[in-house]
Amino acid sequence: MRLVGGRGRPGTTRPVAGPGSPGAGAAAPRGVRTVPAGGAAAATRIVLVRHGQSACAVAGVVGGILGCSGLTPDGVQQAHALARRLGETGELAGASALYSSVLARAVETAAVIAPYVGDGTLPCVTDCGLCELHPGEADGLSWSEFARRYGEPDWDADPTTVIAPGGESWTGFVARASASVAALAQRHAGQTVVVACHAGVVEATMLAFLPVTARRLHLPTEHTSLTEWEHDGQHWRLRRYNDAAHLVGSLRSGEAPRSGQQA
Repeated sequence: MRLVGGRGRPGTTRPVAGPGSPGAGAAAPRGVRTVPAGGAAAATRIVLVRHGQSACAVAGVVGGILGCSGLTPDGVQQAHALARRLGETGELAGASALYSSVLARAVETAAVIAPYVGDGTLPCVTDCGLCELHPGEADGLSWSEFARRYGEPDWDADPTTVIAPGGESWTGFVARASASVAALAQRHAGQTVVVACHAGVVEATMLAFLPVTARRLHLPTEHTSLTEWEHDGQHWRLRRYNDAAHLVGSLRSGEAPRSGQQA
């Protein structure tokens, strides 16, 4: 309690309630809070980084492990723009782990930003569970050849249809990718983890971690954008999505998803 001059008799004092005083009002009940009480200092942070523009998407090639040939020159510039930002802000300097999908476009992106993640010496661990949707026998085909052989699956109508023999359905992909991200939160509880991945992985976490009923969201996730999740052991909270403030002018180069697959 602190004392201030009163408005009555000169020299008198009156109490002013502080934040912990009975007169300050109790905290809102848990069931009606919009923000967790006391913050979430011990929460796990998962920062998803979409890769830079990919050569396979620009060339119109199905970009699985065979078809992915890494980043375009613009994609490399986008990754370096993010690296410069991270160097200036230090916003991922507290990270304890760096992961990437096994696809070249994600691995290359992770390599560019790695000096500014954690202490700059973290090894990048590749994990196929963090890959974009597995295309099976369609891997490496042009999208026109893909359509000729397999048609065009409509995942908005039936998300259980596999993209091609040996490949995944949209439903299977969402389950696999979101489970892989959730496993990282368990493995690195209370830490910050950075993951170089794909637009589809970002959308998979939205569908799995948020109370949505849509089959697909068609999110316009920018290249090298940051999407951040927080996990307190029970609940997922979306801290930011599609943070691409480091991209300006020509560095913003979107690519349209083809046949329902995001790159």
